Amino acid sequence: MNTAPKTVPTDAQAVADTVEWLEKAVIGLNLCPFAKAVHVKQQIRYHVSHATDAEGLLQELVSELELLAEAAPEKIETTLLIHPQALTDFMDFNDFLEVADAVVEELQLDGILQVASFHPDYQFDETHADDIENFSNRSPWPTLHLIREASIDAAVEAFPDAADIYERNIETLQRLGHAGWKKLFTA
Repeated sequence: MNTAPKTVPTDAQAVADTVEWLEKAVIGLNLCPFAKAVHVKQQIRYHVSHATDAEGLLQELVSELELLAEAAPEKIETTLLIHPQALTDFMDFNDFLEVADAVVEELQLDGILQVASFHPDYQFDETHADDIENFSNRSPWPTLHLIREASIDAAVEAFPDAADIYERNIETLQRLGHAGWKKLFTA
């Protein structure tokens, strides 16, 4: 799960891979204490993009941001925009995040929605490619996570140590190690 995708999955496979990652890593390792509730309530929208370039993905991002902004939170709390064919190179993906943030502002959704990022080759600044802490943001396919800011505020209020999540994730992943990470996905 730590290399850019080489083949194009079916929509069902991309979603299944993402759900497995969500259940085993994000929820299973408690990397995001807010994920379990929306997963259990089936309030996550999984949208698989067929875009093959940044321009096509941008159009879908706009549509998904508008859809999420208009949807009732009890129906769609958050969206995972999975794009297995676009921005498979991490540096291109990382550069696109500025475009994504600009689109949020352009749509006047700044302060309402935000975009988080996950990628098979995710790498934080000042880390090496194989450093285990990068795995906290490594998904099976390039993915943009569209999040309601009100939901983040509510979750942070309910979880007073939210600022410690990043450090706790690093500790969890360091204890797990690369072998433990691989073992999560071999069953």
